[in-house]
Amino acid sequence: MNTIPIAFAFDNNLVMPACVCLSSLMMNTKPDTFYDIFILHSEKENLRKEELNQLPKHYPNCRIQYRTVGNLFDNAFEIRGITTPAYYRLLIPELIPEYDKIIYSDVDVIFRNDLSEIYHNTDMSDSYLGGVDSLSDLQPHLCEYYAKLGITAEGIIYSGNLIINSAKIIADNIIERFKQLAQNNYIYQDMDVLNLACRGKIKYMPMEFCLTTYLNDYAVHNRSVLLPHWDDAQIENAMTRGIVHYNGQKPWKGFCPNFDIWWEYYRKSPCFDEKFYFEFFNSKLNELDQLSLWKRIKILARYFIHGRK
Repeated sequence: MNTIPIAFAFDNNLVMPACVCLSSLMMNTKPDTFYDIFILHSEKENLRKEELNQLPKHYPNCRIQYRTVGNLFDNAFEIRGITTPAYYRLLIPELIPEYDKIIYSDVDVIFRNDLSEIYHNTDMSDSYLGGVDSLSDLQPHLCEYYAKLGITAEGIIYSGNLIINSAKIIADNIIERFKQLAQNNYIYQDMDVLNLACRGKIKYMPMEFCLTTYLNDYAVHNRSVLLPHWDDAQIENAMTRGIVHYNGQKPWKGFCPNFDIWWEYYRKSPCFDEKFYFEFFNSKLNELDQLSLWKRIKILARYFIHGRK
């Protein structure tokens, strides 16, 4: 059996999306792939495990283990609704010493492909992390922000989907650097910590490893921006089979690009709840019914200008 370790970190507010995320992972598993799943959570929180523990019963090619995290990040900076568990990924090499290399993923994602190829074929021998270029250098405000931190915005990777070279991070004592940097009030929190600490030791991954809304928008409306980084075949692969990362609006809360993909997997998952499904869409229809005429005209204009390109 081909074992792939993968870690997630969340609290009780994200148990349902986590179940959908893990279900999507398992729905796309090859017969010879086995996922060793680790869930990181605060030692102070009684994580709701009932739904999570049902997943291996539905999908036998996995097991779920839990690792608790102490109070190191209890006072860590929080912003944009991103809470303390975001920092837990910084401790993965210490918390999960069984593996020299491990995948980390946020739970606001949908997997659409087996991860064995990308896990085994990515050479991490000289890198601390593998991640997808966020193309932050294309946004002036991010260029200014990272310049204040003493680095350029070029090459900044997303932190929501990572391959972590735990062995090298431990050997070079990089976790201490993570802990020091995490004491600062960075706007992008763990993402900034990882990029600052691992600068020059990052493996740049194919776009399919983290298809964010930002990259999706470029692929649809301004693909030429992506071509210096990925060719057309890689972009198409990301669009059709890539990990969809909802790094803005969450599809279980409101409409957003690719929200239909999330709901498709939700309906197929063991945690599907007909009442929640009905009430979400019914409430959204009511919201549309209550829009003013001017707002309806703006929605139609946006559709005809952007949606039909």
